[in-house]
Amino acid sequence: MGDQACLLRFADEEQAWRLASAVRGAARPWVVDVVQAYRSVAVFFDLAQIQYAQAAEYLQKSDVSSTAIPSETMVHHIPCCYDLELDLERVARQKGLSREDVVRLHSGTTYTVYAIGFCPGFPYLGYLPAELQGMSRLESPRLRVEPGSVGLTGNQTGIYTEARPGGWNIIGRTPLELVNVRDEYFPLRTGDRVKFVPIGQDEYHRLLGSRL
Repeated sequence: MGDQACLLRFADEEQAWRLASAVRGAARPWVVDVVQAYRSVAVFFDLAQIQYAQAAEYLQKSDVSSTAIPSETMVHHIPCCYDLELDLERVARQKGLSREDVVRLHSGTTYTVYAIGFCPGFPYLGYLPAELQGMSRLESPRLRVEPGSVGLTGNQTGIYTEARPGGWNIIGRTPLELVNVRDEYFPLRTGDRVKFVPIGQDEYHRLLGSRL
């Protein structure tokens, strides 16, 4: 991570969450940003106030055992039109399921935002139900995936918040605006929960451009 950040790895996501929460809560003046991604935490710091060795020592000695896991987290219900798919049939065929089964399984799971990245506000959501896990990416990534596209690969699902090239399997689209860089609108945070709500195309167009 260079000389202005420390990267810490943990055995599971809960330990990573505890460390990230503890460092944020301590509000040390030299901490610039804390970024959790699944089982790792990157802590960026101000070199004018602290050196790498000092920051690393502080973080390694941090006791996170008393950091409480919140009993309730923010749950976002995100509408998803599974009719606006590109790869639902491919997923169903490879997993030996019907299209209806894919929608039922995907929308019947409550996911955790384990990381934000790839493009502004893109949420990496885990974990898919076992029946949907193991899907490979497309052999040839698309040059453009539309904003709001809901995709899956491996054991995770996610939402393209901006138009981007991408190789995930697109199984639907949400009408919601989930990022606005100009307005500094980023409603999804690591640790939040997400549940997809199936909607039809009429409801999709009615909600198009709405926010959480």
